Formats: sequence, structure tokens, C-alpha cells
Amino acid sequence: MRRNESLRALVRETSVQVTDLIYPIFVREEATEPEPILSMPGQFRWPLSKVAEVAKEVSALGIPAILIFGLPAEKDDMASSAYDANGIVQHAIREAKEAAPNLIVMTDVCVCAYVPHGHCGVLNGHEVDNDATLPLLAKMAVSHAQAGADVVAPSSMMDAQVGALRSALNQEGFKDVAVMAYSAKFSSAFYGPFREAADSAPSFGDRASYQHDYANARHARRELLQDVEEGADILMVKPGLAYLDIVLRARELSDLPIAAYAVSGEYSMIKAAAERGWLDERKIVLETLTAFRRAGADLIITYHAKEAANWLNNN
Repeated sequence: MRRNESLRALVRETSVQVTDLIYPIFVREEATEPEPILSMPGQFRWPLSKVAEVAKEVSALGIPAILIFGLPAEKDDMASSAYDANGIVQHAIREAKEAAPNLIVMTDVCVCAYVPHGHCGVLNGHEVDNDATLPLLAKMAVSHAQAGADVVAPSSMMDAQVGALRSALNQEGFKDVAVMAYSAKFSSAFYGPFREAADSAPSFGDRASYQHDYANARHARRELLQDVEEGADILMVKPGLAYLDIVLRARELSDLPIAAYAVSGEYSMIKAAAERGWLDERKIVLETLTAFRRAGADLIITYHAKEAANWLNNN
């Protein structure tokens, strides 16, 4: 049953479809032209004027969703740009929805790119104040929903963040806006290129006090269960490839859709090796995407989404 491609395809257990993919994009308020991200070849910080073009391209490939990260022009300790109705993400949502009405627009809900210190919450001295951060995240999510977001994705890893967003969205009449919870987001070195891309590296310390220890699987299980109880609509595991065991645990734990995030470091490693001719980019990307699906992921957030869509569409 393995002797030719037709037979292998006949009994293949797992497949990847273009409709499984989500494409993350960075939108920078001060950009006037696409800005290449050096550590992520092929990725850009997009100016607002190009968001419609990106949305149309993604939609035309059959990719169902984008995930927007914003880089504001101004930062302050209360992350006021994050929930400004005229903020960069809010404008980007409107541009994307107008250009591609059927495209699902997801948004990152975290303050790290909006505060000078780069941490994911309000500070009390040099410590992140979890409870003081929740109202800001809720305001941010509501402002995204008001702009037309379909899904909000809290990535700050504050305790009770899903419940805070769900409650605020419901109170403001956005019961149909979904919450994609970064339920199992680990403190990881794989995020390095992203922090350059989003200009969100902490100015001191690290995020280990509020992200999962990568050595702990039972802790992730507790957080997944908590997000289910708080009203999450999608559960996410991040990073992806080094955490396939967590994807499997999430799949076994809940019937909710499971998302795996193939993060910036995973993308950059593949790109760097492919540029040197050390591996076949197409083959390795499709293999890793299949691994996410095999482990139980329903959705895959990947910077390779456009390339993968082209490969899958032309298979």
C-alpha cells in the first residue's frame, strides 16, 4: 500500500487543507511602504494602505482568516493606543473587512506592543499586575469587535483573561464575536524573530512569570480547562512543533477547535535552512503542517500560509 503515490493517497490518514490555515500579519502605523522583517524572510510590516491588498490576496488563495498584530505610533504605560477606536488595528480591521468581506479577521489582544516596557500587562513596580491588566484587555477586545473583528485572541497570558473578554463582549452586544484563547502559550526562545517584527521585546526581565514553563504539561492542562470554563471558543497551543504533545493533550481534553501556532522561530529556521539548500522548503513545511493536524490541530496559524496555499492548490 506504499508502492506508489496513488496507493499512499488512498490510505492516507491525515491531510492539510488550505481552509485549515490562518495567516498572521503585522501592520505598522508609521509605515509608508512594506518593511521587510530581516529575521523573517518574506514577511513584512505592512502600512495601513496595503492591508486591503493583503486581505484580497489571502482571500483569493482560499485562506479563510488573517490574524492582525498592530505596531502603534505611540506607546504609554496604560496602552491607550490599544483600545483607541482610531488605532492601527482598528483601522486595519475595517480595511480588511471592506476589501474581503468573507475573510475572517482575527486580532491579537495584548498590550506588549503598546507599552514602553514591552511586558504583556500593566506594571506595579517591576511586576506585572494581572488584575489591573484585565480591564485594558477587555476594552481592547471590545474596540476590535466594534471595528468588525470576527475573533479576538488574548495572548497576554493573564489569569482570567478569557472570562474578562467574554463578559465585556457580551455586555457590549458582541455575543457572536469568538474568543481564541492562547491557553497553552509557553515561555519560549522560538519567539525571538516575532519580538523584532512586533517591536515588543521586554525592556527588562522576561515573561516567564506569566507564560508556561516549557517543562510543564500538567500546568498547560489546567489552563486549557480554565479557558474552556471561562467561555473560550477556540483553544490554542503555542509554539507548535516542539509542543505536539500538548496539541494532542488539548485534543483529548476538549471538543473545542484546537489551533496550533507555528511561530516566528519555526518559520525562520526553515527559511534559513532552505536558503542554504539544506532542506526542501516545500516538503518540510507540508510535513510540519501535517504533523500539527496529525496531533489533533484543526487550525494552523503559520507565516507559511500563502506559500502552503499555493503548494496545496497546485498539488
